[in-house]
Amino acid sequence: MNALESFERKLQQDLGAVVIGMEPVIRALAIAVVARGHVLLQGAPGLGKTLLSKSLAAALGGVIKRVQGTADLMPSDITGVHVFDTERRDFVFRPGPVFADVLLVDEINRTGPKTQSALLEAMEERQVTIDRKNYRLPDKFLVIATQNPREFEGTYPLPESQLGRFMLRIDLAHPGREHELQILAKYGNTDAHAAQHEPEAASPALAAAQADVEKVHVAPELSAYLVDIAAAS
Repeated sequence: MNALESFERKLQQDLGAVVIGMEPVIRALAIAVVARGHVLLQGAPGLGKTLLSKSLAAALGGVIKRVQGTADLMPSDITGVHVFDTERRDFVFRPGPVFADVLLVDEINRTGPKTQSALLEAMEERQVTIDRKNYRLPDKFLVIATQNPREFEGTYPLPESQLGRFMLRIDLAHPGREHELQILAKYGNTDAHAAQHEPEAASPALAAAQADVEKVHVAPELSAYLVDIAAAS
């Protein structure tokens, strides 16, 4: 078993104890995380997007911050702001939730375009620029965002520039009848978020999987083929 398979098995074990019937989704999440790509989870309400995101963030370990998407959310609520310190008699930078290893943005399409754009630099360059000064984000910085594509009132569709920052958009389908029965048996009389257990951090397994990915050899002919496909499309 290679490092990627070991990491995926751990995620399947940890997340599978919380969410039911999402094995293909968890596999896609494992691939994105190992490849250091951001993830957009898309699906109707009640499918477990937030629960899955919180469980994944806990499994990855590190500093976890959450932003709830609302219409009045401002860019500074994500990146941070300079405030005047009366004791120092100077402006002091107070970092926002973007300064985390894992940033969970719930219902990202409920924030306005101006606020959505606050994540563009962070997701692409792992840094933010505030008052003409650059602030580096953690090397493991990862954005896990959720959105409901079926409600349009009070939402702002993500532009292509924002969608392009995500490595994968994962669509969550409605669970089958057998899985629904398992969900009712597990969470029928309790809140799924309250019953959620904290999985053991998978940091060592993740580091080993990412190291294996960096060792993969890509032949020049394959690189040229990919470039030609991109140009043709």
